[in-house]
Amino acid sequence: MSLKQLLLGGLAVLSLTMGTASAAPKIIYIPLDNRPVNLEYTTDTAKAAGFPLTVPPREYLSGARSTGNNEKLWEWFEKEAPHADAAIIATDSLNYGGLVASRKHHHLEKYLRGQVMRLDALKKNNPGLKLYAFSTIMRTPRQSVATVEPEYYETYGPQIFRLSQLMDKEDLEGLTPEEDMEKNRLTLSIPSDDLKDWRTRRLVNLQVNRRLIRLCQRDNFHFLALGKDDNAPYSRTHMEARQLEALGRGMSKKQFQIIPGVDQLGLLLVTRAINELKGEKPEIYPIFAPGVGGSTIPLYTDETAATSVKNQIIAVGGRMAQTEKKADLILAVNTPDNGVTLDSTDDENAPYSNQANKDFARQIARLETEKPVALADIAYANGADNGFIEALSKNKALLPLAAYAGWNTADNSIGFALSQGILAKRMSKADQDRLRMVRLLDDWIYQSNVRYRVSLEMDRYNWKLKYDMGKYYNRILGRTNRLFKQYVADEPDIRNAKYTIEFPWNRMFEVDVRVH
Repeated sequence: MSLKQLLLGGLAVLSLTMGTASAAPKIIYIPLDNRPVNLEYTTDTAKAAGFPLTVPPREYLSGARSTGNNEKLWEWFEKEAPHADAAIIATDSLNYGGLVASRKHHHLEKYLRGQVMRLDALKKNNPGLKLYAFSTIMRTPRQSVATVEPEYYETYGPQIFRLSQLMDKEDLEGLTPEEDMEKNRLTLSIPSDDLKDWRTRRLVNLQVNRRLIRLCQRDNFHFLALGKDDNAPYSRTHMEARQLEALGRGMSKKQFQIIPGVDQLGLLLVTRAINELKGEKPEIYPIFAPGVGGSTIPLYTDETAATSVKNQIIAVGGRMAQTEKKADLILAVNTPDNGVTLDSTDDENAPYSNQANKDFARQIARLETEKPVALADIAYANGADNGFIEALSKNKALLPLAAYAGWNTADNSIGFALSQGILAKRMSKADQDRLRMVRLLDDWIYQSNVRYRVSLEMDRYNWKLKYDMGKYYNRILGRTNRLFKQYVADEPDIRNAKYTIEFPWNRMFEVDVRVH
C-alpha cells in the first residue's frame, strides 16, 4: 500500500471517529402540554445548543381543546426508551394527559397507581436510562376560569382559595376563634358536591406524588422534581408540599426537590441532562436589584426570590459561585425595590426608570464586559419591567445579555433565564440573538404592553373573550399585530426584528412568537 493510500485511509478513520464522538446523545422529552413555553421554546433552545430532543407526536400532547392521549404517550415512550441516554418526562402527561387534565380528571386511585408502576417497570427494563421526572403539586389559584379548572371554580374559586389558606394556617399554627368561624362559613357556602370533588382530586393527586417519591427513594429516578403550581405562603399547595417534603426527607437535593413553579421545569431538567452528559457543573453567581432584593416573595409563590434561585441552580446541575470572577454565568435578578410585586398590566409599570432601575442597569452593563449575564426580570408578574428595560437600553446592556426572561411567574422566569444562560455558550451568536429576541417580543412587547391594551378593548365588549377568542380570533390577531408593529417600531433595540405571532391556545395569555 502506498503512503498516499495510508494517509487517506487514516484520515477516513479519523473523520469517522470524530463524527461518532460529536454525535449528540439521544434525549427524550415529554412536555406537560403543547404550549410554546413547554414544547417549542424548550426544544428550540436545546436544538440551538446542539442537542435536538426526541419528542412525541404533537397530537399525543395536551392542547387548547384536547386532553393528551396518555396511552399513546406511554406506547411511544416505551418504544423510544431503549435507544435513549436520558429522558425528561412530565409525569402529569403520562398519568393524566397533561397539566390541565391533572386538575380536572376523574381517574380512580387504582388506575393512577398502575400508571406509576409502569414507570417502575420501564426503569427496570432500561437500567442505563437516566430518568429526570417532574410532577406538579396541584395549584390553588385565587380565581380561575372553567376551561382550565372544574366549572365550579369560576364561581367559587375565591372561597376555595380562602378556605385552603385557613386549612394551611390551622395545620401550621392554629386558627383564631374568628378564623375558625370564617372557615365554617366558607365550608357551608361552597356546594358540598363541589367541595368533595375538589378535595377528592387533591387527595388522589397527592397520593400519586407520594408514590413518585417512593420510586425516587428506590433510585428509579436520577432526579425527581415536584413543582408547586400557583400557590401562596398559606394555601393547600403549600400545605401538601410540606407533607411531601417530610416524606422525602433524607434524600439529597441533587436527587429530589420541591420547587416553586412548573412550566420552567422541562427546560431546567433538559439543561441539567445536557450538563451531566457533558460532565459539566456550571458555577452561577446571582445578583439582585437594589432594595429588598432576594428577600422579595413574588406573587404566585411561597418562597423568597433568593431561595428560588438557590434551589433552581441545584436542580439545573450547577452550583453557587463564591465570587463573580469564579462564575461561568452571572444570574441577574430584577426585583422591585420595595419588595412588592404587581402584575405587569398594573399602571405602575410605565416606561420610566427609577433610580434602582438605573443603578442595576449600570451594574449589569459593567458585568457584561467581564462575564455572560442572564437576566430574570421578576419585578412584575406576567411580563417585563418597562422602566428597567428602558434603563438597560440606555446603558446598551439589553442586547449583550446571554439570556432574558420575564414571563408568567418569578420562578418560571428564573428557571428559563438560568437554563438559556447556561446553554448560551453552546450556541451560535445568531441563535443567541434569536432566542433573546423571542423573549423580548413575548415577555416585554406582548405581555407587558400589547396584551394589556387589547384586553382593555375586549373588556368593553366581553371579558370572556380573553380566555376563548372563538370566532373573533382573526380580528383579535389583526389588532394585536398592528399594536405589535407600533411598539416594535418605537424601540431601537428591536425595530428590525422579523417575526410572526399566533395564539396557539386561542386565548390572550399565551402567544407564540417566532423570530425569523
